[in-house]
Amino acid sequence: MAFPALALQTLPIGSTPHTDPAEAVQKVLEYFPDIPAWPQLPRRSFLENMLVQFSEGFPGVVVDAGEKKVYVDTSQDLTAELEHLYSAYLEQNLEFATVSDAYAAGFRRFLQDVAALSQPPLALKGQIVGPVCWGMMVMDPRGRPILYDDVLADALVKHLAMKAAWQERELRKVCPSVMLFVDDPYVAAVGSAYLPLGREQAQALLTEVLSAIRGLKGVHCCANADWPLLMETPIDILSLDAYGYAENLALYPEDVHTFLERGGMIAWGIVPTSKAALNETTESLVDRLHQAMNLLVRKGIPFEKVLSASLITPSCGTGTLSPDLVERIFALTAAVSAEMRRRYGD
Repeated sequence: MAFPALALQTLPIGSTPHTDPAEAVQKVLEYFPDIPAWPQLPRRSFLENMLVQFSEGFPGVVVDAGEKKVYVDTSQDLTAELEHLYSAYLEQNLEFATVSDAYAAGFRRFLQDVAALSQPPLALKGQIVGPVCWGMMVMDPRGRPILYDDVLADALVKHLAMKAAWQERELRKVCPSVMLFVDDPYVAAVGSAYLPLGREQAQALLTEVLSAIRGLKGVHCCANADWPLLMETPIDILSLDAYGYAENLALYPEDVHTFLERGGMIAWGIVPTSKAALNETTESLVDRLHQAMNLLVRKGIPFEKVLSASLITPSCGTGTLSPDLVERIFALTAAVSAEMRRRYGD
């Protein structure tokens, strides 16, 4: 395995329901001390909505907080803004991609609090919206996804690539080890009638954003995706909702085996981010995780190989849930990891 120190560790997905950045960071550091992630706070402001948070600086983007809408105004001449973006991209001027405090209040607080720790965590986790999701959900004034505009689609991946690189650079200032995830639930719709986007095109979009990340790179998809599509991109970590879709991953044993053989890891989202967590215990979730792993073992992948390449996570972000429920989800995630490490840590 390429990253033995990370085996069976926990990491959060990203969003939390808190509106106070200090409280959100405190909770993340409390429950995920080894691999914490900066918290996204969609309830604090519409600017922290997953589509809006990384839109800052994109040519023609319009954020209407009152109507809770974000779109690209293609009725105006975007030539100058596009030239500015491409110039920044070619010169690797990452200041162009700065995410301001208004769009990510938890980010600066996270950097500040991590820097104050007596020793840095094993790694820090960051996250960014994926290009398929952003490109399909952000429209032009006619209601046409910008991903269907070749010029804007190309600008989008370069925009997100710079946002990812900027974020990673800032995280490295307080911890040398960083992992950055591209969160893209829309990958699950690739090839469907709803999303007539080719498999190779989706991979190319993801790969360009991922290629901007120097450290560990992952993709998180909380729906039933074409898992080989994702494992064929240059990711180190595949993050999935294992509570709901472990059986679907096991349909591709050869692809999983190849992925693990090249050093890949699986982040098992085994703790449900819903009220279902109220009916689960550490023991029931450890049993469910074993069942998920055994689906791969029965297909010929050694248990030790799966175990050593596993991380433990909630199934998805928690920004829409109540703080009390989120605390239970975080506690269960930590407890599942502790129990798995107790049993198999040596």
